[in-house]
Amino acid sequence: MTETIEEAAEVEWVLCHGCRVPVYGKRLIRNLHVCPECGLHLPVTARQRLAQLADDGRFEPLPFTVSNSDPLDFVDTVAYTDRLSRAQERTGMREAVLCVRTTIEGNPAIVAVMDFRFLGGSLGTAVGELITLAIETAQEERVPLIMVTASGGARMQEGVLSLMQMAKTSAALGELDKAGILSVSVITDPTFGGVAASFATLGDVIIAEPRARLGFAGRRVIEQTIRQRLPEDFQTAEFLLERGFVDMIVERSSLRAELGKLLRIGGAKVCGRYASTARPSAPVVTDPNRLPEADPWDQVGKARALDRPTALDYLGLAFDDFQELHGDRASGECPALIGGTAWIDAIPVMVLAHQKGHTAAELARRNYGMASPAGYRKAARLMRLADKLGLPVVTLVDTPGAHPGADAEEQGQSVAIAENLRLMATLSVPVVSVIIGEGGSGGALALAVANRVLMYSDSIYSVISPEGCAAIVWKDPSAAPTAARALRLNARELLRLGVVDAVLPEPDGGTGAAPWAAAERLRAALSSELHELAGLGEAALRVGRRARFRQFGSAITVEAELLQINDGRLA
Repeated sequence: MTETIEEAAEVEWVLCHGCRVPVYGKRLIRNLHVCPECGLHLPVTARQRLAQLADDGRFEPLPFTVSNSDPLDFVDTVAYTDRLSRAQERTGMREAVLCVRTTIEGNPAIVAVMDFRFLGGSLGTAVGELITLAIETAQEERVPLIMVTASGGARMQEGVLSLMQMAKTSAALGELDKAGILSVSVITDPTFGGVAASFATLGDVIIAEPRARLGFAGRRVIEQTIRQRLPEDFQTAEFLLERGFVDMIVERSSLRAELGKLLRIGGAKVCGRYASTARPSAPVVTDPNRLPEADPWDQVGKARALDRPTALDYLGLAFDDFQELHGDRASGECPALIGGTAWIDAIPVMVLAHQKGHTAAELARRNYGMASPAGYRKAARLMRLADKLGLPVVTLVDTPGAHPGADAEEQGQSVAIAENLRLMATLSVPVVSVIIGEGGSGGALALAVANRVLMYSDSIYSVISPEGCAAIVWKDPSAAPTAARALRLNARELLRLGVVDAVLPEPDGGTGAAPWAAAERLRAALSSELHELAGLGEAALRVGRRARFRQFGSAITVEAELLQINDGRLA
C-alpha cells in the first residue's frame, strides 16, 4: 500500500490521501486517478495527462532545446544543480513542463502540461522559455493553445530571473491575443505563486478541476500573516467560481470532451464563411400593419408569464452544444446573466442572455433576470472573446431592468452598462439581439446594441416598466395599464418606430404553449440574419450598427448615415 499515485500501475493498492480509503491500483487508473470513493482528483504526471487528453493518447513533443542553468550558483542544503539532476532522474523529464503538438476530439492544439513532481512545478527560466516557445508556436501555426498548470510558484533557486518569467510569458500571451488565437488554462491542484499570477490566469477560458487550489499566496502564509483562520474552501475552484475567477469546473472524465468543444469553436473563424446569396427563409414580420392591434397592457402580462421559455430553454431547444462560461474575472459571478459558446445551424456563436425562471425559487435565485454589474462585465468579457475569435454574438433579452440595489450602485452599475453600450457599438462581428420576454430599460439595452434587433410578438421593450411610469408620471401605480398604452411598448408599435427590425409571431397560445415551435422560429430567424450579416466586412458591421442607432431622434436615416460615414465604400 502506498500514497505515490504515479506508481499506481506497479502497485496493487493505492491509499487516497483525501478519504484515506485503499483503492485498487488498476481501478484507479481506469478512473483517471480520481478516487472512486470521495471523488478527489489525485495528481497525474504530464505524460499521464496527455494520454488522457490526446486522441488515441498520441502526441508529438515539440523539439525545443533549453538548458537548465544555475545563474546564482545557489546552494542550500544541496546544490541547485544536484536538485535539478535528481528531479530529472526521478521524473524522466528535462524540466517541469512538457510541450507537445496533438489533437483533441479531432481538433489540433499546442499543449503545455506542467508536472508537479519536478521541483514542485516551479517556474524557472527553462520553464518560462518552454511555455513562451509553446505560445509562439501556437501563434505561428495559428492553432489554439492549452496550458495545464500545477505549480508551487516561482523557483527561488533562480532568484529574480524566475520572477522575470512571469512578465515574459504574459507578454507572449498578449501577442497570441492580438493574433486572435484561443488560449485555454486548465487549473490543477495546486497552482500558486508566479504561475497563478501570470499565464495560468490569462487564458481566454479558465477550466479548473474540482477542488483544485489557485492563488498567489498559499493558505498557510496568509493565515500566518493576518492571524486569521480562513474558510475551509478558501482558494478552491468552487470558491473561485462563485467569485467570478474561473469559467467552469470540469470533472477529469469530462475534460477531454469540454476541451474539444472549445477547440472546435476556437478554430472556426466564422466571419465571412457563412455569407449566402440565398438567405434562409425566416418566419418574421417586418410590416407593422401585419401585426394585430393588441392591448399593450395585455402584452405586458404575456411577456412576464412564468410559462414562457427562458433563455436556458431556448439554448436547449434552438441551439446546439451550449457551453456556459462564468465570471467577470474581477468581482463576481452573476446568475441573472448567462453566457457561453454554442452552435446554430452549423454557425458557431457567443450567446449572452438574461435568465429568469419558471418558479418563485428559480426567479429568486436568478434575481428575476436583473443582472448585477458583474453580469454586465461578464458579458463584456465574453463579447471581447467573441470579437477576438470572429464569432457572431447573439443576445436573448428578458429582464425587468438593471438591479435596483445599493450594492449594484456601489459596484459601478452605471459604468458597467455604459461600457457595454460602447463595446457593442464597436464590435467587428455580427450582433443579433432577440427580446424573448421583457425588455426593460438600460438593463435590456446593455445586451441590445445590435445590427439586428428582433422580438417575439408578445414581448415588450420599454424605457421603464408601466408600473414605474405610472408611479412617476401619474403619481398612481394603478395607472399602469394607461402607462403601458402611452409608452407604446408592444411589438407593433416598436416595429413601426424602427426600434426593432422584425417580429417573430408566436405560436397559438403563446411561446409557453408551444416552446418547440417557438424555438424553431427563433432558430430559423437567427440563421437567416447571421447568414446575411456574415457577408458584410468588419467595417460595414461596425458602421451599420452605429448608423442603426444614429437615426433615432434624427432626420438622418440608416442609408444616409452609411453614405456619410464612408461615402458608401465599406470593407
